[in-house]
Amino acid sequence: MEHIELFFKSIFIDNMVFATFLGMCSYLAVSKKVSTAVGLGAAVIFVLAITVPLNWLLDQYLLQPGALTWLGPEYADYNLSFLSFIMFIATIATMVQLVEIVVEKFSPSLYNSLGIFLPLIAVNCAILGGSLFMQSREIPTIGLATTYGIGSGIGWFLAILAIAAIREKIRYSNVPPALRGLGITFIITGLMAIGFMSFGGMLTGGDDEGAKKEETVQVEGTNTDSEEEVIANNIKGNE
Repeated sequence: MEHIELFFKSIFIDNMVFATFLGMCSYLAVSKKVSTAVGLGAAVIFVLAITVPLNWLLDQYLLQPGALTWLGPEYADYNLSFLSFIMFIATIATMVQLVEIVVEKFSPSLYNSLGIFLPLIAVNCAILGGSLFMQSREIPTIGLATTYGIGSGIGWFLAILAIAAIREKIRYSNVPPALRGLGITFIITGLMAIGFMSFGGMLTGGDDEGAKKEETVQVEGTNTDSEEEVIANNIKGNE
């Protein structure tokens, strides 16, 4: 259940594009055609699915304060957290280079259509953001880290796929000249972000109901106590 909740939350509620607006450069530049958007989105899913759990291992066994205790008790006081950015980016750059080699080998047309934006995945804010959010939210297991990476990648994939499909359609629409191009794209992105905000209560409704029930019980208990105090005071007054 925890994996399912984290998976859907990373796709809809904490969407990299619509919730935190990360990875907007590639999102805007490569979303003119659905075919290129699908290729880049698949590459982002792969990179996030690999780098988030790898960086989780680095964080747990190398970077956190006291993470080096597995080397011996004399290393318990070492704190290498200042290397987080360097280590995370190095892992991401390695995986992106692997993706670039594979895409160039098996799909030259997609490689040429993506152009410079394929190697730029290494500095994509959404990719680094996935690892940093994993670290800041203290995801407890590597399984949950993998789920979070895959879910975040799918969320980014759905965002760029949706905007690419819309941009292909509005190409034939009567858009005001001042809003053509990136103008209408930004407006549509903002509207889609507002729509994704509606998913915010998808996984919290039960908790809110439970909290309301607890508050109701507390209020009822308080009212009962006050009634008992009134009765006790009346008895004392009669005596």
